[in-house]
Amino acid sequence: MRLFLDRIRLSLLKRTGMAQKKKNYEWWKAKGYDNEPEVTFIFQTHNKSLEVCHVLSKLRKYEGSKEIIVIDDGSSKEHTRRLTEALTGPNDFLLRSNDLFEVVTYDRAVRMANGKYIALMQDDDDFAGTSWVSKAVRLFKEHPKMVILGGKQGSDIELSADGLHRTKTVAQGPFSFACCVCRAPMWINKELFDQYLHHNDFLFAPVQYDDDEICLRAWTLGLQVGRYDARFRSLSAGGMRLWNKGLLAEQTQRNGKRLFQLYHDKMEDIQQKVDESNTEI
Repeated sequence: MRLFLDRIRLSLLKRTGMAQKKKNYEWWKAKGYDNEPEVTFIFQTHNKSLEVCHVLSKLRKYEGSKEIIVIDDGSSKEHTRRLTEALTGPNDFLLRSNDLFEVVTYDRAVRMANGKYIALMQDDDDFAGTSWVSKAVRLFKEHPKMVILGGKQGSDIELSADGLHRTKTVAQGPFSFACCVCRAPMWINKELFDQYLHHNDFLFAPVQYDDDEICLRAWTLGLQVGRYDARFRSLSAGGMRLWNKGLLAEQTQRNGKRLFQLYHDKMEDIQQKVDESNTEI
């Protein structure tokens, strides 16, 4: 019955011409949609809309062209409504998913993004100003083979059949190359990603060590992974660790073994490439 009544309503709108008066080309053009933004900011969030909305106003102050994509991963109606009310710009997008977690949702959002450089972010990230954005853009231009840039920390890693052992690198100046970097932020050169990496490895779904895997894969393909200090701080407990502590422990063991199987025989060559890249800085 409701479907039948709505059909009548839409038919009346069509006949009276009221619907056609709502939109036209000038109306669309005035919105200022940018199909080729310089950067895309992608947030992964679960029930933490307040934290995301807190930093949206800061991101909008970046003077370069930009778009914002927020992945609402299974949040309540309250959080979805708050994000909908906040994301009102022509280059703002809200993706509603159902607890697919980081590997799948980040992958989908990256393929949707139009930015030349993409920043993968978390729902507990906070920062002062936008200098970390302009610094990342500059570093990508200085290092044309760099496909990934981490703003949190870079790591050398030791792989073992029963798990993963991570060793933090000692920062060499404001920038250096590293075997792996962690989110967030994790920057991506969109053109290189599309040409060489294509996607996250879904074997690591729903979460954990997929960021390590894609970094190691980049090195094996002749690309580079860099690190710098974005000077992020945490607003609150990270969403993955807040809602999925038990799953993370399980995934750490499972994906640590997967990483070993895929890359243990390639680590010596990867480390050599990292060292050689650092000598050229």
